[in-house]
Amino acid sequence: MTIGTSADIGLRDGFKGKAIRPADPDYDQARAVYNGSIDKRPALIVQPTGVADIRDAIAFARQQRLPLAVRCGGHQVAGLGTVEGGVLIDLSSLKGVHVDREAGTARANAGVLWGEYDRDLEMFGLATPGGRVSTTGVGGFTLGGGYGWLSPKYGLACDNLVGADVVTASGEVVHVSDDTNPELMWGLRGAGANFGVVASFEFRAHPVRPLLMAGMLVIPNDGEHAEEAARAYRDFAETAPQDLSTVLATVLAPPADFVPPELVGKPVFAVAAAWLGDPSEAEEAVAPLRSIMAGGVDLVQPMPYTALQAMLDGFAPRGWQNYHRGHHVSALPDGVLDAYLANGRDIGSPMDQGIIFRNGGAIAAVAEDATAAGNRQAAYMAHPIACWASDAETEHELGWVRGFSEAFAPVSTGGVYLNFEPGTGQADVRAGFGDAKLARLADLKQHWDPDNLFRTNHNLAPSAG
Repeated sequence: MTIGTSADIGLRDGFKGKAIRPADPDYDQARAVYNGSIDKRPALIVQPTGVADIRDAIAFARQQRLPLAVRCGGHQVAGLGTVEGGVLIDLSSLKGVHVDREAGTARANAGVLWGEYDRDLEMFGLATPGGRVSTTGVGGFTLGGGYGWLSPKYGLACDNLVGADVVTASGEVVHVSDDTNPELMWGLRGAGANFGVVASFEFRAHPVRPLLMAGMLVIPNDGEHAEEAARAYRDFAETAPQDLSTVLATVLAPPADFVPPELVGKPVFAVAAAWLGDPSEAEEAVAPLRSIMAGGVDLVQPMPYTALQAMLDGFAPRGWQNYHRGHHVSALPDGVLDAYLANGRDIGSPMDQGIIFRNGGAIAAVAEDATAAGNRQAAYMAHPIACWASDAETEHELGWVRGFSEAFAPVSTGGVYLNFEPGTGQADVRAGFGDAKLARLADLKQHWDPDNLFRTNHNLAPSAG
């Protein structure tokens, strides 16, 4: 379909936001997402000023029978924050964070990025589990689950969601909480992109000290030494307190001041950690990791939470091609760790990361059926991030991700974390939620979006009613 001129676009007369069309000079910038592999051209991009503009954009898409997409930060690897030939509601225009210190909550408008949210909450000594890359959008991250540095202690981002204002497919604005629309709140916590446009989020906010003991420990990924370190880490992590949040990574050492020249560009193995407990216990808490990674680069030091949150930003350049996976895994036996490290020695791009998140703690303490987000008992998540600059690298990068996934196949639970998944078919959705939750979600979809207007996502088909 061809969208008309400004006089006959079809948006309501009271529309106050910005409408961007393919002929407009800022169109290409407005349609871009972080994954450079995604190249879609919406027929209309709407940047709203508030819920009334969101309602108008939804009504326009329905009337014109156009596909509709919603975007906050645009990090989703499958490119779900844009659409070919349809209407894109770009929420990046909706900024603003309000902290209620007395209530221990914070409200964020739909276009807020985690770095912006963290910066405001830092002023109050508070934080909410959020994205480990500061340019990630609050919205998609939360509605898909949301694993962060604070998650072993405070749960997923969606576990900390206590309220939301949602513009539905019918144009109604509904407030959602555990007391009002509790079933929809259950669905927002993990499958929320299917039910409407969330215009604002209210989160629990937790005390975070001005400085945390955090950072990375890095050694060469050179075979026996790295294999011994990875196994020692696993043995330690199985009984470590949930106040110690840890991540494993295989990367190429960057050309940074803190990296010895002989390591730059070479495969390395890293343990990233953050101590979230009593500062007087921090040195003792991280001492075992320092011992395990002895002889390498020690970057663990007191740092603000906002610095921890931005620590990996350099590995997420906007516009590079991306391909990720998110596998829930049950354990890290020796053979799997050895295969993981071997895969890390085959990294091609300086932006690739072979990540293993240690979960458990508050993540696993939430009952499996308490939220749409699931797979909570998986001890780890294996997360290959291929990120490359040129088409000539594509074959190798996709092969590297396949090799990573094959390394973890023996311990995969069969579940996936959809925020990290490139596929959007029903098999992907089933692996993300499982049969029991899919049935409940289908009924919820039938109630709130029976015509499946919100389908540019990891889509849930409405039930028969």
